[in-house]
Formats: sequence, structure tokens, C-alpha cells
Amino acid sequence: MTTTDHMSNEETVPPGTGDVVLEVRDLSVTFPSDDGPLPAVREVSYVLRRGEALGIVGESGSGKSVTSMAIMGLLPKNARVEGSAKVLGQEIVGLKDAQISKVRGNKIAMIFQDPLTSLNPVYTVGYQIAEAVLAHRKVGKKAAMARALELLELVGIPNPEQRLKQYPHELSGGMRQRVVIAVAMANEPDVIIADEPTTALDVTVQAQVLEALEAARKETGAALVLITHDLGVVAGHVDRIGVMYGGRMVEMGPVEEVFYRPRMPYALGLLGSLPRLDEDRSERLTPIMGTPPSLLALPRGCAFAPRCPMARSVCHEEEPRLLATDENGERVRVPVEDTDAHTAACHFSEELENAQPTDLFKGTAVDADTVEAVDEEERQAEEALAEVGGSSDTADGSGREAILTVRDLVKHFPIRSKGLLKRRIGEVQAVSGISLDLYEHETLALVGESGCGKSTTARLMLQLIKQTSGEIGYKGQALHSMSPRQMRPLRRDLQLVFQDPFASLDPRMTVSDIIAEPMRIHGERNGGAKKRVRELLELVGLNSEHGSRYPHEFSGGQRQRIGIARALALNPKVLILDEPVSALDVSIQAGVINLLEDLQDDLGLSYLFVSHDLSVVKHIADRVAVMYLGKIVETGTTDQLFSAPAHPYTQALISAIPLPDPVKERTRERIVVTGDVPSPANPPSGCRFRTRCPKFADELSENERVKCVEEPPELLDRGTGHQDACHYSRAVELF
Repeated sequence: MTTTDHMSNEETVPPGTGDVVLEVRDLSVTFPSDDGPLPAVREVSYVLRRGEALGIVGESGSGKSVTSMAIMGLLPKNARVEGSAKVLGQEIVGLKDAQISKVRGNKIAMIFQDPLTSLNPVYTVGYQIAEAVLAHRKVGKKAAMARALELLELVGIPNPEQRLKQYPHELSGGMRQRVVIAVAMANEPDVIIADEPTTALDVTVQAQVLEALEAARKETGAALVLITHDLGVVAGHVDRIGVMYGGRMVEMGPVEEVFYRPRMPYALGLLGSLPRLDEDRSERLTPIMGTPPSLLALPRGCAFAPRCPMARSVCHEEEPRLLATDENGERVRVPVEDTDAHTAACHFSEELENAQPTDLFKGTAVDADTVEAVDEEERQAEEALAEVGGSSDTADGSGREAILTVRDLVKHFPIRSKGLLKRRIGEVQAVSGISLDLYEHETLALVGESGCGKSTTARLMLQLIKQTSGEIGYKGQALHSMSPRQMRPLRRDLQLVFQDPFASLDPRMTVSDIIAEPMRIHGERNGGAKKRVRELLELVGLNSEHGSRYPHEFSGGQRQRIGIARALALNPKVLILDEPVSALDVSIQAGVINLLEDLQDDLGLSYLFVSHDLSVVKHIADRVAVMYLGKIVETGTTDQLFSAPAHPYTQALISAIPLPDPVKERTRERIVVTGDVPSPANPPSGCRFRTRCPKFADELSENERVKCVEEPPELLDRGTGHQDACHYSRAVELF
């Protein structure tokens, strides 16, 4: 049952606080469970003023989304909600459904993380937007549909008249998210809560959605609560930031203060865990060791103390309050209405003055001599590669052999008609004639938006699916012509790490059995397998006793480490990593990235790293190949590609990655890509990127456009081993 200490719903706005649109005081949420009460949110307080944007960040399970659901009155009935949440002075905690329905969608609206589940699949997009209008306004259906059309135009959906009549499944993910934004702003609410609105989107689509969200705020004048784990997104779109950990707010202040002068070790650790586009690869990530605490068994004192390098005895005894630090270095309490204050829940926050992540999390950093040696080795290898023009023969000019080669690889999937007689009526051109080389002890990144063919290429290289045409070679052996029986011995050398570790691990097997399974399949004796399992667990940073547990007993980062240990069981030469860190929190992600780098150095592995996150790619890759709609449009060394990308698509991808730096993020110029990726079943003629290309739309003459429409550009070397497939490419420095 939902309860509250503040039940008065007739309160008026107190004098002097007329610009406060949302006031949250000591909000707590507890869920019942078989193991006892679970305190998901603990005494969260903040105020939001008209037109202001507040970002709330933290790892999964920190209580971010539960806080917003409690404010919206969307928690299950067994949730116990205490404290206060007022919208325009009206208490909404404890309201009955009929009462809160008048507030929800009218004064306060919410944008959910997954638009496909928040939109009704049996109604058209236009009907659902109009429904939101009709729920709170006394207008006719015709006027409501006109408002729906206006909103679709406002959020930047192309051909709004056509989209109005379509169903959610007929729209792309980015379009669906913009429809949800349109629903939220239908009645010009005073507060919009956006719960991870860009999490599952590609960076180019993310940029479009964030632009639509800014347009919604400008149109309605609404204040915004932006919940996300992406510190780059909040850096460029909020005024203040709140950091949550263990169900509590542990730091809050103006966005520049928190980013440049964090006062809580956890916030400093989050910033150090981020791979950044504006930093050199030699800067080693500094992950936060350990995992977030179980809310059922929170540690005594500070919840972060078990993971904090600064922790002392008082941290394990007394939970710190959210306090500010005055000019004398004293910790003082400030009213929640003081939105300019920088507060932190740390007993020793004053010691973090001018601290860097490497100062605190020293155990995970690399010493300067090691960094310098690695940097010099990489520089020499890249220079050698550039001298030979990125040779596509068996060696790269630095003595390394091409261990895995792909030539003119094509994969088309048939489209069949419905009914009993399933005729072939078309084909999806998933991969359209790509060529790649992976060298020994190298990381080659394959990047691009969802649906560009990255994962299909990875599976073709492992012969998990058969190609339509083309050649795949491993150490001179033609994989493309081998039968499954012939491929089996080679699978010892070629292994795959999947994106979702939970889905790829058998929940009925112990970790030891999961890791030992490849060895049993390939005939290794049980005694040797047990010893090897213990070695592998220690190699990936887990304890040998973890072998007796099941996958569901581990965190996401630990499960990914188990997947990596399984892939290493047969001592492979090549690991194909399919989005291995995309599902992980930033602090956990950093630890897995560092692990992959250490394993490559220790074991001499070669990686094909499939990803859409260019920040991670810049940190881990030696070379990068950019894919768009089944084709490679640009390839080169990491330094070449990120310092001066030549293809308009690569430039747009890099430009769309948000930087976790408020000043840089708000002042840099953007290269905006509009529209969605065309269907691979019917790709555009000529250059496949021309339908979304900013250069094609704004810079080219009519004759130049004709060439883009009629002639597919070839992947050509511009003289330094840096190749691109654009008729009118031009290198641009973005940082």
C-alpha cells in the first residue's frame, strides 16, 4: 500500500517559491521481498525550478528510475512510498488514481526508456498522441489530430502526415522515441521526466532525439529531469547534476562544479572510468573496483565505503550526510532550495580538492614508463602501416602477418512471401562486398549504426553463417570452402564473445562447467580441465571459488568476464568481440576494457572489436573500419580516423558522440545527420549514404549530386593508408 507523511493536496505555492515546479523532500521507496524489506530509494530531496534541467546519474540499481516512478505514481501497489513530491505546490504522493491522472500528462509528463513498450501496438501513432490531448483538453477529435500533426513536425519526424497513420512497429527506434516525446509534450507540461531516453539508440539517432527533447523544452517551457548513465549526455544538456548510489543522492551541484571539482569519490570514479574522444589512448581507464551493494544488505555507514580507496573507520560506522563545504573547509548544511550549492555525502570531501581519478584509484592505473613504451610501440607500428599504404597483402609492413583475411565478402538474406508457398520476393543485402585484414596482436574495430552489417560480418568470419560469395582465410586456409566438420579443429583458434553475457551463458550450468565445456568438446581430460578453469578464473579477475556458482549469482561485469574466460579456454589466437561492453555500467565497462588490453598483451591475442561506441573504440583499437549499409566507407589507423576523418558519415558519427565535459560539449560544432538508415532490402543507388549526407544536401552542385546518385564510390587510398569511399571526401579535424 502506498503511504505518505504529507497527505495535504490543497496546499498553495508558498511565497517566494513561485518558480519551483517540482519539490521532492525525503522521498523513500521500500519494496517487500521474501528476504525482507528492500529500500530502493532513501530520503532523496531536490527542487526543480521553471525551465531548469536536472540530470540524475548513477549505476544500474542506484534508484534513479524508481525515484521518477514514485513521483509519477507508477509504482506497484505493494511499494511503500514515504516523503513528499509536489508539482506546482500540489502534493502528489498518496493521491488516488483518479486524482493523479489529472496531474500526470498535464502538469508532469514522463518519457520512458523503451518506446516500443510504452506505445500501444494496436493504435496508430496519431491516435495515441491525440488521445493524450483529449485526456486533458476539451477539444474535438479533429483539433486533437491537428495538434498531433503539429507535434510530430516539432519533434522532427519526416513526412508527419504519413507517419500519423502508421503503427509503432512501422517506425524506427529513433522515430518511436520522438513519438513518445511528442506524447509527453502534448499538453505543455511544467515538468518532463526523461528516463534513459537514448540508451538503446545509435549515436546519430541519439543526437536527433536529444535535439527533439530540446525542442520540446523550448516549446513548452518545461523543466527537465534527465535520468541517464551517459555522463556526456548530461554534460551538454543539464544545468545541475545529481549522483545516486545505493538508493541515495550522494552528490549534487551545478554541472560544471560536479564535473570539474567532484567532492564524492564515487563521482570522481565515474569520470575516471569513461573512455573519452578528446583524450589520448595512452590515458589508462581507472575503473571503480568491486560492485554496487545489494540493497537488501547495505553496508553499515557509507554505502560506497567497501569500494572507496579513501574509506576509514568512520566511513564504516556513520553514514555521511549530504553537506556543502564552505570557504574554511568546514562541512555545512544548506537548504535544498539552494540550487547553486555543491553538496556531497562524504566525510572527507574537502580532501578531494583538485583530485584526479588516477590520484584516488591508483591501483588500476599504469605507470608512466609503461604508457610511454606502449605509446612509442604503437606509433612505430602505425608509421610502418602508413608507409605501405595499409597493404592488403599478408603483412602490414611492420613484420606482422595478416592472421585473418576477408575478400569481397557478400551476404544476402532472402525475403519470402507469406502463405503456404513461400516464394522468394526479394533479399536483404546485409553485407555487400567488404574486404578486411586482421593482423597478429592487433585490435581492428568494426563500427557503424545498428543494421549496418557489423555482427553479420563477425559471424561470417567465424563461419557461423555461410556467405553468399567471397573469401575468408585464416593463416592461409580457406575457411569459406570448409565443411562444419573441417572447421571444428580451427574453432580452437577462433572464438566469439557475445554482447549479452547472461543470454550466452547456460543458467543451468555452474561457471566451472560453462568454462570447461569447450575443453570437453575438444577432448581435454577432466583433470586438466579443472586446473585450466581455476587458471582462467584468476586470469579474468575472479576467484577460483566462483566456479561453483551459477550465472545469475554474478553482476553483469562478472558475467562478461566469465564469457571471456570461456572464450580463452582453448588458447585461441583470435577473439571476435561483438559489443562486449555495451550492456555494462561505465565503471564496470572500464574494468572489462582494461582486462581485454591486459589479456592481449599477455597472450598475444588478435581482436576484431565490433562496436557502435566510438569512445571505447578510440581507446582500445589500433585500426578502425567504418561500415554503412553493408559496405566499408572508411578505414585507417585509430589516430588517422579520429584526428582527421574524411568520409561525411564518419565525421557525423564522431561528432555525435557526447563529451563528458560541459564546456567542450556545449561549444563544439555538430555535424548533424538527418533521417534514418535506408532499408538494406532496397538500398539507394550510387552512394548509399547520399540520402542522409549533409554534404550532398548543402554543399554539392547539381552535377556532383548526379555522380553520387549514379556511381557507387570505391574505397580508395588517399596516400597515407587512410582509405575512404566518397567522391568528394575531405579530411576534417573535429577536436
